[in-house]
Amino acid sequence: MASEEHKTLANYLKNVHSTLRKSSTQNGPNKAWLEHCAKKDVLAKYAYCMEKLATTHWEANCASDTSEATSRIQWTADFCYNYFLNKQYLEFNAKETLIAEKINVVLEEEHFSNPVHFIDVGSCYNPFRDYNFLKVLPIDLSPANNTVLQCDFLYVPVGTETIINDCEVKQIKSSSFHVVVFCYLLEYIPDSNLRILACEKAYSLLKPGGLLVISTPDSKHVGANSKLMKCWRYTLACLGFTRIKYEKFKHMHCMAFRKSLHKDVAVRWAKLHKEPYMEYAIHIPQDFNEEDSSKTSPTNKLETNVEDFQELPFFTTVEE
Repeated sequence: MASEEHKTLANYLKNVHSTLRKSSTQNGPNKAWLEHCAKKDVLAKYAYCMEKLATTHWEANCASDTSEATSRIQWTADFCYNYFLNKQYLEFNAKETLIAEKINVVLEEEHFSNPVHFIDVGSCYNPFRDYNFLKVLPIDLSPANNTVLQCDFLYVPVGTETIINDCEVKQIKSSSFHVVVFCYLLEYIPDSNLRILACEKAYSLLKPGGLLVISTPDSKHVGANSKLMKCWRYTLACLGFTRIKYEKFKHMHCMAFRKSLHKDVAVRWAKLHKEPYMEYAIHIPQDFNEEDSSKTSPTNKLETNVEDFQELPFFTTVEE
């Protein structure tokens, strides 16, 4: 069973998420986000709780021989290693080349180096620092330790160089990363439009052929929120991303999206595979399960429950 400390820490995170979403509904997402970013005491406690849960409870659970839990950190690192160092990207390059010939577009060239340039958004405590093949830029609204830089990813400017002053990222260089990682980030952001903004920012930072890797919590069975995940795929395809890896684990979805060498390659998929329920949005189940009963799911009665995404993977009980 989860310890009392475990439950207390997880509940604090859930309450912060819920409060932010309610504020977004009442005051608008942009105002709610800026007000949230100004609450330094809340952010600091959130960072403490997240680091404590991740390092003391969740990663330990993943390491247990009897646990079914999968580490989102290890999954991300393993996929990046295979994609870049084992040159799996060449397989996807070949597929894009065939599509480009069909739709008569010229692809950009992809060039990768070692180490892999990697930005960890919402890093908290810099969990990827131990992987030698990664050159990590860890950023967070409220860093849990001094290896992480302070940054509001949604509103940090993108320019011709990365500027860092006093442990704060003031600007990030465009097209300078091989990987952008959102580990449990999108469900923190209170609004679909702001989540899309984060993905647009990721697109601007990635090199052609680079990866956007997303993990998001979900304790339901693989089909319960499948329409929601398909909407994510559709929306990201409209932005220029092709989904190349998807796995549903007991408590989370893990996805990898490739920045297509020409945006039209990804958009073509979106046009060919769009279904009536799909919309240009990145919703989470809580968007339709808050106290505001006037909200209805635009995705054809999605099977959702507030517990799906509130049940973070590090807040679990062991079945007896």
